[in-house]
Amino acid sequence: MTLHLDSQAILEDAIRDLVRQDVRLAPILDATGMPALRRREPGFAGIAHIVCGQQLSTASAAAIWGRLQAAFDPFEADAIRRARADRLGRLGLSAAKIKTLKHIARELSAGRLNLDVLANEDADAAHATLTDLPGIGPWTADVYLLFCLGHGDAWPAGDLAVQEAVKVGLGLSARPTTKQMMPLAEVWRPLRGAAAHLWWSYYRVIKNREGVIASAN
Repeated sequence: MTLHLDSQAILEDAIRDLVRQDVRLAPILDATGMPALRRREPGFAGIAHIVCGQQLSTASAAAIWGRLQAAFDPFEADAIRRARADRLGRLGLSAAKIKTLKHIARELSAGRLNLDVLANEDADAAHATLTDLPGIGPWTADVYLLFCLGHGDAWPAGDLAVQEAVKVGLGLSARPTTKQMMPLAEVWRPLRGAAAHLWWSYYRVIKNREGVIASAN
């Protein structure tokens, strides 16, 4: 059964299980303390919010998202599906992001996509479902699964901050690639999402800065 990181207490229990599962994580936890749970809005609004922020500064993404929320209240998939592309463009969305959001809205409306069920699917299968959508790359899929759905086993293998933290924490000679990150994390199944929270916290400690999220797409 898939663990859902729905509360700080659940995350902390998962972290303690991870340390028992892999003693190499004990000094990592000692250095970081318990990570804080990070959650964002689920559903269509959650994935739309992430798409809006792709490849933009935090300030620019927040401004666009604010305009979208003001223009569409409540912010729902059908409203975006019916909206004219030129109207969405005037709110700040690029043509590529409009295409992505409209496609997701159509898939939801037709019943071909159900974002909520992804929370209970195998993490790798849920990741594949999301990345099959146009404009949804690994970064967006991982952020959605981890922070919008609280998927306990989602693993952001391509995240640069997690890669760097794993390199330092496990004493590797080089930062692992996305491909190398998958077998490295096998020992943390089915709690790889909790492990990601721990590694992000460790990145913050070793680099003295925030690491979520440091990949691009």
